[in-house]
Amino acid sequence: MDLMEYQAKQLFAKHDVPVTEGIVADTPEEAKAAAEKLGVVVVKAQVKAGGRGKAGGVKLAKTPDEAFEHASNILGMQIKGLTVNRVLIAPAASIEEEYYFSFLLDRSNRQYLCIASVEGGVEIEEVAKTNPDAVKQIGIDPGTGVDEAKAREIVAEAKFPEALTEQAVQTVLSLWKVFVEEDATLVEVNPLARLAGDKLEALDGKVSLDDNASEFRHPDHEAFEDKAAADPLEAKAKEKGLNYVKLDGQVGIIGNGAGLVMSTLDVVAYAGEAHGGVKPANFLDIGGGANAQVMADGLDVILGDEQVKSVFVNVFGGITACDEVAKGIVGALNILGDEASKPLVVRLDGNNVDLGRQILDEANHPLVTMVDTMDGAADKAAELANA
Repeated sequence: MDLMEYQAKQLFAKHDVPVTEGIVADTPEEAKAAAEKLGVVVVKAQVKAGGRGKAGGVKLAKTPDEAFEHASNILGMQIKGLTVNRVLIAPAASIEEEYYFSFLLDRSNRQYLCIASVEGGVEIEEVAKTNPDAVKQIGIDPGTGVDEAKAREIVAEAKFPEALTEQAVQTVLSLWKVFVEEDATLVEVNPLARLAGDKLEALDGKVSLDDNASEFRHPDHEAFEDKAAADPLEAKAKEKGLNYVKLDGQVGIIGNGAGLVMSTLDVVAYAGEAHGGVKPANFLDIGGGANAQVMADGLDVILGDEQVKSVFVNVFGGITACDEVAKGIVGALNILGDEASKPLVVRLDGNNVDLGRQILDEANHPLVTMVDTMDGAADKAAELANA
């Protein structure tokens, strides 16, 4: 789960990261009232996307009337396809220098990674390209984490100004607490600013939380979910316990195992080039429990997508054998009844594949077409979607 800036700042404040939270406003009137309390403010669009400033979603307001005007223009704005439904009214700050700091997972090296630069700010990506030596990458052993000695090493490696050393060390330790204690996969501050009077403060924040941990270790994280902005199909799938991501395509995908589903997306995209450019409509991994109800739930979600024209069920029988999957498909179609109205292409392989195909043959459902190979099934699904 990715957090908006105001939510990230709430977590920062909880763990003693130096931050000013500001006031969240849903209307121009609320923005004006907040500015009347805070004085000169910055009106900041709250969406889960970068580049808000360049898109016109961050504006300085010297008066409450200006805050009202900026909020009126920003609310409802589209930034990278996301609608701005609220703004953060933050006190304006006297910035002397801008730095960049983050903790994240380094999956390829099976460790954590700290990225820090004293040349941060909105152009940090450009700095990384033109002057990579200015962006320090410090590996962190998951077994030892970040203690004071490691924090001092990070501060020294990043070359934070000597006057800020002690503040920087404490800020690094506090951000590490956010990263570990909140089960985050990313904690980013850009800018981490040097304000007048040599005060260090996180002026912006980006946090990604691990949903797998949040579900049982952090029930309070549920409050961060923006249910109004959630895709209704993804919300429906989550309620059913399905691992689903909506994409912009016409071929619905169901598979068992994330690797197989990812491969299926690629194969369908390639096959679609010969059939009007159709593309995969979703990622849906039903895991090992491909019984009738799980299959019905998956089909119910996919068929609820108006863009879907055909469905490709690609299953490799392992722990759950192909005959169980076939029974699940037949049972799902019986459960859905008339709600199942789009063609299904089914490719089964692996454990008990012959029995699985026999079950589908005997069911002889008019919507189901069986194809033996993955490439052939992808091509058929793309053809049907384009028909």
